[in-house]
Amino acid sequence: MATVELRFSALPEHVRTARLVAAAVARRAGVDEAVLDEVRLAVGEACTRAVGLHQHSGISAPVKVLLIEEEKQFSIEVGDEAPHATPGGRTPGGSGATEAEIEEDEMGLAVISGLVDDVEVSAGEHGGSIRMRWSTTPPATFPV
Repeated sequence: MATVELRFSALPEHVRTARLVAAAVARRAGVDEAVLDEVRLAVGEACTRAVGLHQHSGISAPVKVLLIEEEKQFSIEVGDEAPHATPGGRTPGGSGATEAEIEEDEMGLAVISGLVDDVEVSAGEHGGSIRMRWSTTPPATFPV
C-alpha cells in the first residue's frame, strides 16, 4: 500500500494543484483513463468544501489530502479541521450555520456522490473527512 499525503493552505487557488496531483497519482495507481475527469472533479469539490469550511471557521490549519493506492482500489481522503454543523444547523461551540451554507455543503456532497460510487463522509466536532474510492486495473504485463 502506497500513500501520498498532500497538505495545503486553505486557499481556493491551491485546489487546482490538489486536483492535478490527485489525477497524476490516480493514473499511476491504475485508475481507468476514462474516470480521471471524475477523480479531478470529485477532488476539486471535496477540497473546495474543506477550504470553505476552514475559511468560514477561521481555521489556519492546512487541508489534508491522502491519496492511497491499495490492491485493486485507489482512495482519496480529504480532511478538514472545522467543526461541522449538527442537524439543527448549529456548530459545536460556534454560531449557527446559515441556511445557504448548509445548502451549499449538501450540494457539494451531492455532486461528489454523483461522481463517485463509493463515498464515505464523516463529520464531527473536531473536523471531518470525505473518503472516495475507485477500482483500479493492474498494469498490463507482456511476455518478454
